[in-house]
Amino acid sequence: MNQQKVNAPALEIKAAIEELVHAYVECIDNDKLEQWPDFFTEECLYKVISRENYARNLLTCVIYCDSKGMLKDRITAHRHANIYEAHTYKHLVSGIRMAGQEGDTYLVRANYAVFQTRQDGITEVYNVGQYMDKVTFVNGEAKFKEKLAVYDTALIPMLLVTPI
Repeated sequence: MNQQKVNAPALEIKAAIEELVHAYVECIDNDKLEQWPDFFTEECLYKVISRENYARNLLTCVIYCDSKGMLKDRITAHRHANIYEAHTYKHLVSGIRMAGQEGDTYLVRANYAVFQTRQDGITEVYNVGQYMDKVTFVNGEAKFKEKLAVYDTALIPMLLVTPI
């Protein structure tokens, strides 16, 4: 009988990264957006970009933040400056995969679907795509160094104010 040896540290890393992904979407879904930047390293990149622009290596994206400070500013604007219809999100995340490693950074892919419920009670599929993440560990804790939400949705039906 051929038995494979289980690599315990690799399983612990994968579990920590999966927990990061699930805690991230739970934070957004529960409207705890002031905690959202804490999922990232100080120097980070967060983009929401169409699959077409990503595939063509075009720079245009819906959201672009290149530091934790910009993430915090985005939430401040979200809470105090943006005018938008009140809504809630529910994320479904599947297929979390370790896609590779670059030094101490792990390349992670996951599919996502975001459902949005408006004040009138109507729920619609809002955004669907793939997370393309770079995750590193800071003081033993998994953090996003880079998070790209590469969306398949052809049209975003209203202003995108809440992170994906």
